[in-house]
Amino acid sequence: MKKSILYIVSFLLLLPVGGKAQNVDALSKAVNDLSREESLKHATLAVSVYKIDSKKEVFSFNPQRAVIPASVTKLFTTAAGFDQLGSNYRFTTTLAYSGNIDANGNLNGDLYILGGGDPLLGSYRYKQTVPDSVFASWYRAVSRAGIRAVLGRVYYDATIFDRHPLHDSWEWGDVGNYYAGGVMGLNFHENMFFIYFNPGSRVGHPATIARVAPKGLMVQTLNEVMTGPAKSGDNVVVYGDPMSPFRTCTGTIPLDAKNYSIRASLPQPGQACADLFTAYLRDHKIKVSGAGAEAMMRPNNLTTLVDITSPTYYVIAQYTNMTSNNTYAEAIYKYMGFKAYGMGSFANGGRVVYDFLKRYNVDASGIRLEDGSGLSRCNRVTTDFVCRFLLAMSQAKFFKDFQSSLALAGENGTVKNLLKDLPAGYKVRMKTGTINSVRAFAGYVSTPKGSQYCFAVICNDFDCSGAQMRSKLEKIILKIATLE
Repeated sequence: MKKSILYIVSFLLLLPVGGKAQNVDALSKAVNDLSREESLKHATLAVSVYKIDSKKEVFSFNPQRAVIPASVTKLFTTAAGFDQLGSNYRFTTTLAYSGNIDANGNLNGDLYILGGGDPLLGSYRYKQTVPDSVFASWYRAVSRAGIRAVLGRVYYDATIFDRHPLHDSWEWGDVGNYYAGGVMGLNFHENMFFIYFNPGSRVGHPATIARVAPKGLMVQTLNEVMTGPAKSGDNVVVYGDPMSPFRTCTGTIPLDAKNYSIRASLPQPGQACADLFTAYLRDHKIKVSGAGAEAMMRPNNLTTLVDITSPTYYVIAQYTNMTSNNTYAEAIYKYMGFKAYGMGSFANGGRVVYDFLKRYNVDASGIRLEDGSGLSRCNRVTTDFVCRFLLAMSQAKFFKDFQSSLALAGENGTVKNLLKDLPAGYKVRMKTGTINSVRAFAGYVSTPKGSQYCFAVICNDFDCSGAQMRSKLEKIILKIATLE
């Protein structure tokens, strides 16, 4: 009898606390109900939740089903960057020269802009990175060296990366737009430029291009943009090859807009950088004989004039995750490939990430990672893999920085307007993923009791709008966040 009582007591001690068990049941019901909705009739829904301190799975639904992660892919890229580069790492771009400077200040040689993969060189986001700040720094270095005229030209060197800025699987409807410009060994102005439109006098009339920025770019724009209803937003799609100066703009801008800006991918960013710096030098009374050009190989015996460094890797990774910036992610991805294998490429970036996962004992069988940003629809993960990855990262030395690089639900980044009903004391930091017919979320939950969970929620091929699916998955995440 005593033995039976002991067994019963032991069994009861193993059961979850009533409230938590009810919450898991509520989560299970919500996920199952969602999976049976008409809009998910042809979809794949996958959910996984792990508790970090016990390293145990708490809940799962289709955890081994391979799904497209979209920008959740950036989690693997940025985490590998924290591991490989470190939070305080800075990308470096060097201005150097070949030849010699004579007594009259003539450079009998050429200037070289040596790309270091920096995704923020010439970026409009920070005062110290805008083109004028970068060019002013280079101009001062040229002047200090006593150069009054360049008898050669300004070359740009992008040879640390391959000459394939776009992944083969990226969609043609994406690559002319700012978010899919790809990366080169020398990036400039985030590899994008602004096009400013004015609407026609009424809906359905052609819109006109007022200007492009930065000023002086060698781009040619075919404008097919029309005027849409007031407050209809940016519905412009840009088409164009990264090595071609031509860009075709289609779609609509709002009737009530003026100087309405959209962003397009910048053709040959290294060439743009060399051209604009050449013009800057001439405007500042330093003669340059030739036009800007690409250096197909880096010459020996260059003399350094000045190094330009980026913000820290932590700042770049944080912006990558919080705003889902594809250019930053791909620059990190390819630069890691360069550091590890001598050439920045999609293949070598992938090798680094897979090596990284292996060192942290994260089984990646059945996983396919083609790029660093998640633009590729060929990427595949399982939600169980994502959670095991997040669990492994929670034990890494860089975890604090990695976790804080993720947007905080209800406060900032891509999740600023999510989980408004989250009770006080609960915090959710996560990465979103959004491409056509894909909505994905993954991250960490902190509870008022000090517990931490990691989760992944991904849905592919749904039949409702993206906004509707985002709202449906938000309700699932809310139940995950309040499991205890």
